[in-house]
Amino acid sequence: MNFHIITLFSGAFDSYIGESIIARAIREKKISIKFYNPRDFVKKSERTGKDKNYAPVDKKPYGGGPGMVMEALPVARAIAKAKGSKRNVRIVFLSPSGAKFTTDIARSFAGIDQKAKKPKDLIIICGRYEGIDARVKKIFKMEEISIGDYVLTGGELPALVILDCVARQIPGVLGNFDSREESRVSSSEVYTRPEILEYKKKKYRVPKVLLSGNRAEIDKWRMETKN
Repeated sequence: MNFHIITLFSGAFDSYIGESIIARAIREKKISIKFYNPRDFVKKSERTGKDKNYAPVDKKPYGGGPGMVMEALPVARAIAKAKGSKRNVRIVFLSPSGAKFTTDIARSFAGIDQKAKKPKDLIIICGRYEGIDARVKKIFKMEEISIGDYVLTGGELPALVILDCVARQIPGVLGNFDSREESRVSSSEVYTRPEILEYKKKKYRVPKVLLSGNRAEIDKWRMETKN
């Protein structure tokens, strides 16, 4: 699985993708992550400043209003670079008004229900400021996705959420594929040793059913405590 992230701030991803399961998945080449900064796609003739080195990617919005809007061309060029000649690619436009992101959508992005011969490619576009010029959505076929009913400063956090959720759907990323909570009976309550926890002279015990060895009863308890 190849992830292509369009972002002005690729450094925002460093700590997360450099640790734990995602870092291991990258090392083992289960996934790859590439970044594309729209500033790198501003042509020399479009640059400003004394030395013509500054690459502007935002302008004031038509119709007035506060803030700035990311220009369409630098973003479109970045998407085109990420897409290349690949056909098996999906493009995600992060938007508060997009479809709510779910595990089913993650599975679809990962293509685990399909017999794809080539690696899947997912392009995720991270907006900033007041958003991205809407004409980008007219240039490319893309899917608008939201991770929740709230607004964030930029698209980097939602992109990480999508990356993590999609990556864990790919066989080999979690080590044991059955570790995915969505593929087994799981509960919001989990326990480990010791059986009796003492804290400030008060004892807290593991539910007896989890010590019973009765798989049917354990699964029943987990279903009852799932939410």
